Amino acid sequence: MINVGFYYKVKRGFEKDFEDKFREILSYLRANADGFIDAKLYKSVDEPSEYLIYSVWRDLDSFKKFISTDAYRSTVNYGKSIIENRPTHRILQEING
Repeated sequence: MINVGFYYKVKRGFEKDFEDKFREILSYLRANADGFIDAKLYKSVDEPSEYLIYSVWRDLDSFKKFISTDAYRSTVNYGKSIIENRPTHRILQEING
């Protein structure tokens, strides 16, 4: 299992748009992305325009397959209009034992 953390700084005034888009994408992933397990959206307590999307995937291949889809590219292109700077992400692998 892998976990992916996406870190975003949203332009002021676009926080609701970002949150709505997250819910839309989450629904899409649950219905269409093989290997997707779950995702949660977190908002910074100190900086309300900073977010973390924490997602869980069966394996790295499932995540890589999703980020090569048109749906992912479309979301990234939309995000460019409401996100400051380039988002960062970290991919972590669960270690058992």
